[in-house]
Amino acid sequence: MTLTERWTSRVLLVDDDGRLLLLCGRDPRSPGARWWFTVGGGVEEGEGYLQAAVREVWEETALSLPVERLSPVVWTRQAIFSVDGRGFDQYEEYRLARVTPDEARGMNIRTEEALYGHRWWSITELASTAETIRPKKMASLLADVLATVHLDRRPVHLGNFNEDTDPE
Repeated sequence: MTLTERWTSRVLLVDDDGRLLLLCGRDPRSPGARWWFTVGGGVEEGEGYLQAAVREVWEETALSLPVERLSPVVWTRQAIFSVDGRGFDQYEEYRLARVTPDEARGMNIRTEEALYGHRWWSITELASTAETIRPKKMASLLADVLATVHLDRRPVHLGNFNEDTDPE
């Protein structure tokens, strides 16, 4: 399978209760296969990672988020995966953005990728779920980010993964 290279900007949208918004996707060619993932998506031609992040937040949640509300990059990750018969080699940058209760209530999740649901997850729920969450180990990763986001920290590279072959 030929892999399409893709660069993405992902956003950890966290509410006042420390819960993370995740969207649910499925592979139409793999019945029952589903996973939860963060808001965000591909960087378009002529666009930077920050601009892609705020555009994706708007497209997926109807939240107009100024660039200044995004943290510096907290994680990077390289992932190979396939969906709907197409293979991707995807570089990901993750930033944190906290949302107010009014912003969380006003969100309108409107993305084809989240046709199977969305929800706010607590760290406890992330740690105890049997659901597939991307990136893996989200509970401990998120707890670390929430505890250290205001510190002068370097982004953590989570690793290079093949989602189709790596064990859960």
